[in-house]
Amino acid sequence: MFERKLSQKVKKAVEEFFKKTTFEVKVSVEEMSDSSMPVSIQTEEPQTLIGDNGRTLFEIQSLLNKFLRKKFKEEFYIDLDINDYKKKKLDYLKDIARSYADDVAFSKQEKELKPMSAYERRIIHMELQERSDVKTESIGTDPYRKIIIKPA
Repeated sequence: MFERKLSQKVKKAVEEFFKKTTFEVKVSVEEMSDSSMPVSIQTEEPQTLIGDNGRTLFEIQSLLNKFLRKKFKEEFYIDLDINDYKKKKLDYLKDIARSYADDVAFSKQEKELKPMSAYERRIIHMELQERSDVKTESIGTDPYRKIIIKPA
């Protein structure tokens, strides 16, 4: 019951936040799991809120997390998604990882992916960690850090 009340309060606070930014959004909040509360935003202007490679989205998420924890004096995190950007990005990265890994396993030639954020690299590593025919390695320094997929 406590979590349901908190999620209702979070929804209202996020709606008020975006109202002040003059963006028209539809907010939905899911029940918390592992101290993380999924918050989904639907809007007609997603690119402005998502930004280049999701940077603005992550900054808004960070700002909202600080604001909400201070407001409610609770230790939880929101996982903000705008127009399913993160979900689509996750699916895309997993597809890329599997496709590149299949090429590497077949050709026995390593492949290098483009530079990615730590979040994106983690998705690639996790998607391929169970495979015995390839291995992954991150090389370089941010913001140019990238993954190499090698035959095992």
